[in-house]
Amino acid sequence: MPIYLDHNATTPVAPGVLDAMLPYLRDQYGNPSSGYALGRAAKDAVATARGHVAALIDADPDEIIFTSGGTEANNIAIRGSIEPNGGARAIVTSAVEHPATDEPCDLMARQDYVVHRVRVGGDGRVDVDEAARLIRAGVGLVTLIHAQNETGVLQPVAEIAAAARAHGALIHVDSAQAIGKIEVDVAALGVDLLSIAGHKLYAPKGIGVLYVRRGVRTQSVLRGAGQESGRRPGTENVASIVGLGEACRLAAERLRDDSGARMATLTRALFTRLQQAIPDIVLTWHPTAQLPNTLNVLFPGVSGRAVLDACPQVLASTGSACHADREEASAILSAMGIPEHKALGAVRLSLGAATTAREIDDAADALVAAWRLTLPHGLHPV
Repeated sequence: MPIYLDHNATTPVAPGVLDAMLPYLRDQYGNPSSGYALGRAAKDAVATARGHVAALIDADPDEIIFTSGGTEANNIAIRGSIEPNGGARAIVTSAVEHPATDEPCDLMARQDYVVHRVRVGGDGRVDVDEAARLIRAGVGLVTLIHAQNETGVLQPVAEIAAAARAHGALIHVDSAQAIGKIEVDVAALGVDLLSIAGHKLYAPKGIGVLYVRRGVRTQSVLRGAGQESGRRPGTENVASIVGLGEACRLAAERLRDDSGARMATLTRALFTRLQQAIPDIVLTWHPTAQLPNTLNVLFPGVSGRAVLDACPQVLASTGSACHADREEASAILSAMGIPEHKALGAVRLSLGAATTAREIDDAADALVAAWRLTLPHGLHPV
């Protein structure tokens, strides 16, 4: 049986989420904008889901805007917030953003905005002092990944948010990887905008959220009718919205049950097993600011892609990009100062709520065997 260790890429839809969705794919098919009973039922379902999402991040329901996913939420936050809130022409972001943030920032740069990218240290964490220096008058938006999707490193959001507030800049956080794995409280973080991707927390693909703090103005990147308070036009994807609401309700339950501690224990066990067999394996993470489910390891002497190709029973990811007959190291690991020959050995292993101790043992055995199989001749351990 395959062992799925790629939950940072996507998660399966939880059974309870699917059950919640099915009525809205069958009999409850009304348009929430329709005034008769079928439409009102859909509208009520959307309102209930909005409440579940808001509760998970300690927001108010009217601060929750449903989108088609995390990418659209990021685009609305980055492309649609600066002009309505003063029009300052500079953006501060980091060198380790997901493309869903990085590409909109590049687009803004082509539209004559100045984009500053803050460096990270060898532990993958943004340099707070450099960020504070760059956040000054003329900066309209700071946009920062909350948990880096490849390494799982948590960024110093609250500290950087404080610097943004001191200079009148908005702060947006891409929290797609953090939601449901750790406690996320928008008030404690001090953020103005926060993005959620449903498929990262056991909801379906194609649904997401942008949290917009009350009083912050945004303009849609789409044009159409007035749904979602005019911030995201288009008939609501009711079934998926219901699914995301239920996923958020279930995530809150898991967090109360301290499922993060369980995942952290399994994650440490997996690395311990790998390290016992491969002493030179390297773990790229921050010792205290880390998602509980994520390992990014550098297999020595081999390509991470080759390890996974030799280990089809373990479903995981590498951070490298493949171009024809060559590979390039992950830009995230390069930004951390990791040499290319080492970074090419990267494999990201990300656990989920249903991952078992038996799967961890079996995955470790399979990965070690695959590493030994892919080592060049003459480098095999004794």
